[in-house]
Amino acid sequence: MDSRNELKELTLLFDISISLNKSKNIKDVLYQILEMMAKYIGMERGTITLLTKGSSEINIEEAYGLSKEEKARGKYKVGEGIIGKVVKSGMSVYIPRISDEPQFMDKTQARDRINKEDVSFLCVPIKHEKEVIGTLSVDRVFNNNLSFEDDIRLITIIGSMIAQALKARQDEIEEVRRLQEENKRLQSELKMKFNPATMIGNGQAMQVVYNLISKVAPTAANVLINGESGVGKELVAKSIHFNSQRASKKLDELNLSGLTESIMEVELFGQEVQDGDGRIIITKGIFERTHEGSVFITDLSDVSLNLQNKLFQLIQEKQLQRVGGKEKIDVDIRLIAATNRNLDRLFEEGKILKQLYYLFNVFPIHIPPLRERKSDIPQLIDHFIVKFNEDHGLNVKRISTSAIDMIMSYHWPGNVRELENCLERACILSNSGVIYGFHLPPTLQTPESSGAPERGPLQSVLAKVERELIQDNLKLTKGDIGMAADNLGITERQMELRIANYNINIKKYKLKNS
Repeated sequence: MDSRNELKELTLLFDISISLNKSKNIKDVLYQILEMMAKYIGMERGTITLLTKGSSEINIEEAYGLSKEEKARGKYKVGEGIIGKVVKSGMSVYIPRISDEPQFMDKTQARDRINKEDVSFLCVPIKHEKEVIGTLSVDRVFNNNLSFEDDIRLITIIGSMIAQALKARQDEIEEVRRLQEENKRLQSELKMKFNPATMIGNGQAMQVVYNLISKVAPTAANVLINGESGVGKELVAKSIHFNSQRASKKLDELNLSGLTESIMEVELFGQEVQDGDGRIIITKGIFERTHEGSVFITDLSDVSLNLQNKLFQLIQEKQLQRVGGKEKIDVDIRLIAATNRNLDRLFEEGKILKQLYYLFNVFPIHIPPLRERKSDIPQLIDHFIVKFNEDHGLNVKRISTSAIDMIMSYHWPGNVRELENCLERACILSNSGVIYGFHLPPTLQTPESSGAPERGPLQSVLAKVERELIQDNLKLTKGDIGMAADNLGITERQMELRIANYNINIKKYKLKNS
């Protein structure tokens, strides 16, 4: 090797060493290393793969000269293709022309549009001690005058330099996976014990609710659940039932809203009618159908006083009589009722029977409205994003700070159900993997929440979008104005002018991430 190439090589290794020593996170520096290699040795494409610990899966961790889609296609098994072969054997492989090598799979399809006769491929194992943890591979233009031995030696040295950092990355991925599995297990246990219907919220207000559920569920007590529309009363009812001794029996839900009293009575207690031939036609009501289980009435205030009296008799006597029937039928049900109105006020207004009032006042459970437990909102957001990604095949990864601020400042009259509908809309509208404020419904689009200056309709909308993109990029770059400007394709001066125009406090982004 002549002195010029030797100096070039030493410069490359020195620069890589500096980058590795400066970086706290290997993910931040891998692409820089590949960029340096491209600059110093004329690399067309390069990839760093990582073997998933405890499995045979190999994935591209970082790549140069590959699109996002090509990188995503780079998935291999140990022993599969050249990369899999290198991981399995621990030996370097050099292919002068990939067109002559049948084992070269080109899974990324990055060479589809080029002449494969012009491409040389070199792949070396990345080893930590004696363990192969990944590979470093390089595409170069074929050249008979180049020494592949020198290339292998250099790339092997680079692989050794990043091996320790990559091993730390492998351990990090494994630890994240372990913690995710542990988190899933603990969440599953928590749901089975307190909220099997996927109730979300760890704030103090919901902890009180979970505690009440845990106390009352194993008993035989009838329960009244009180709370505004959309707070999740039906989830509490399910939680009580599935944590009770009746869990193996049926839980039936009945919504009586809009029904006449005669139809309500049939729905509740059943009916016996005689047809033209004198035969008795029996229709079983919900209590008879749910014998030994639980019945959830979605709104007790929908039940007339006459039927409330029959309801109380059924609970006391454990018997019912069908409409038009004479026989008493034994039934054993647990009654869980709900209302979005204040129980004391219903009693004062004469809309609830005194006996039922005292019966349900033994153990009422109040579900606080969302505006009183806003600390639960971030967890609810995460839950719904995951849910709608799965339901609709989406890939929403996060929600912007300004969108969260808008959600947190809104009063949510429709509670969790309204938040769910709002986020479903936002997930569907987002086409960048990020939910921004302009994806939220118009009811949340207020000058106070969005911070946009008051101007004409088009200017106002554009200002909202621009302000939010600036805030989001400042958050991502930890308040680095220059980097945020680069992300948005504007100059640093233009960014500073916009920050001043929108009165954005740059300090809070630096403080949040310091």
